[in-house]
Amino acid sequence: MAKTMAVPPTYAPIPSAIHPHHAAVNAGTAVWAEKFGIGSTELRSRLVRQDIGTFAARILPEGQDEVVSLLADFVLWLFGVDDGYCEESELGHRPGELAGVLQRLVRVAQNPEVTFLLDDPLANGLRDLRLRVSRYGTVGQTARWVDALREYYLSVAWEAEFRRTKTVPDLNDYTLMRLYDGATTVVFPLLEMGHEYELQSHERDQEAVRAAGEMASLIITWDNDIFSHHKESRGSGYYLNVIRVLTHEYGLSQRQALTRAIAQRDRVMVLFLRLREALLEQASPQLRQYLHSLGTFVRGSQDWGISSLRYTTPEDPASLPSTFRETPTDASDEPLDIPAISWWWNLLPPGTAPQGHQAPRQAEPVPA
Repeated sequence: MAKTMAVPPTYAPIPSAIHPHHAAVNAGTAVWAEKFGIGSTELRSRLVRQDIGTFAARILPEGQDEVVSLLADFVLWLFGVDDGYCEESELGHRPGELAGVLQRLVRVAQNPEVTFLLDDPLANGLRDLRLRVSRYGTVGQTARWVDALREYYLSVAWEAEFRRTKTVPDLNDYTLMRLYDGATTVVFPLLEMGHEYELQSHERDQEAVRAAGEMASLIITWDNDIFSHHKESRGSGYYLNVIRVLTHEYGLSQRQALTRAIAQRDRVMVLFLRLREALLEQASPQLRQYLHSLGTFVRGSQDWGISSLRYTTPEDPASLPSTFRETPTDASDEPLDIPAISWWWNLLPPGTAPQGHQAPRQAEPVPA
């Protein structure tokens, strides 16, 4: 068996937090998964041991209880799709057929009253999720959730083509795909619902605000790739993550690729903090809360990633860190050489000072 590659502590400037009812959320998600029969018995048993409710409780540490539970159930459902359809079945090697299956699920999300897939556990779980999204969100938030789900589906069908051909995309294409196939954007509307506000379009659609969300997505998915590499590389099937892509792109060893991936996520983290600080200067209370929630999403993913059985894999232990570092390995203000995202570095106002490892500004309460 290949030697285990130790992952060093990663840069974590955002404070850790967790919802006080995290244990109840975690237990409730296990009940929900059994009620709808998400995935096979083996997959469902595995998912309910991965503390997915705790993950949701870290993403929304001060969120409305019902939305934290909704988020937890939704994340478990997403893993049911990702593991059950994409990673561990033949369907994940047939992009055209997979796209058709996922498009039918999009229709269920758009119109849960449709009279097909009535015996499909994932479709029925999605019907329940969609009705709850409508209950706690506005019409606009529900529409954006469905649109983000479609983006996620498109990207995983794209990924399936690489799985079919057993090829590795270049770094630019992988980065673009990863902004969506990690399903981070499908969580963004729930960040608003969890605090009972709706971010208005004149703020949400600003290029800099969209970029802040994309930066959070990259940090979260790079961290996921770093923490999951041990599990994925030990499996018998095809796997794709940033370490493999960097190894292929630059002819690096796995250790060198890990070091570069950490440097990339650190450089984006530094930029995220600087851009967020600049946006806060003239932000509404709603935008301040949204930017704060992007931060708790990033930190919650880090905390969960190094502690969940999904990645620690005790049957073949991964060498993951138990702590984080206070300074970045790369604090350069030069853009990464990735065309899909290099424009992010043009968004900082002139004279914006580097954040270093200062604690981020806290959000103000959102008016009821």
